[in-house]
Amino acid sequence: MPPTEAHPGTGPTGADDTLDLHLTEELVALLATDPPPPPPPADADLLDSVADWHPAATPFGSFRLVPVRLDRDLPLVARWMNDPAVAAFWELAGAPDVTAAHIRAQLDADGRSVPCLGVLDGTPMSYFEIYRADLDPLARHYPARPHDTGIHLLIGGVADRGRGLGTGLLRAVADLVLDHRPRCTRVLAEPDLRNTPSVAAFLGAGFRLSAEVELPGKRAALMVRDRAHRKLL
Repeated sequence: MPPTEAHPGTGPTGADDTLDLHLTEELVALLATDPPPPPPPADADLLDSVADWHPAATPFGSFRLVPVRLDRDLPLVARWMNDPAVAAFWELAGAPDVTAAHIRAQLDADGRSVPCLGVLDGTPMSYFEIYRADLDPLARHYPARPHDTGIHLLIGGVADRGRGLGTGLLRAVADLVLDHRPRCTRVLAEPDLRNTPSVAAFLGAGFRLSAEVELPGKRAALMVRDRAHRKLL
């Protein structure tokens, strides 16, 4: 879900997000060409071996991120994507091939996005995408820093929603990112503003609303969790 232009001043921001820049017409025209992020080195592990990240203790049990294998996990993830509450925001409802194409695009790429099952006490119950926000199209539309890391999330089962589980898992995953990616100073997300339970879960997990961002088909909340504030949360 590539983002479009952010609107500064629409939400509480840090100093890095509110620079008052005056660009020349020539520079504006250059930026409008929207160049792709620079390619990473061919041998780079862009997300520091997500498969090797340790489990996290949460109030709900032991939680682990397990990278998706299509041969094993596609039926489960495709079923979640066809839940109307999920489909309203992920827009991947339909035959399993729709979900497979979305996941395969990540698996066949350079590792800047890793699709994972969220496994709680041995049971797969959520789907995450951990991605390099600084190498994503999102980086064109906010003041990106090297190694900024993004999170996409869905909770699979209806029974797991609405009881604080999302908040607990988001806090756990943000902590895993910061534990295993020492060069990352911020964890980001961009949930749909209409998805108020998701926005509330990010706020409860220690993220702040940095800006509102126009994405294709939605207006998103740019959520940021700063390493510098971790011990205060």
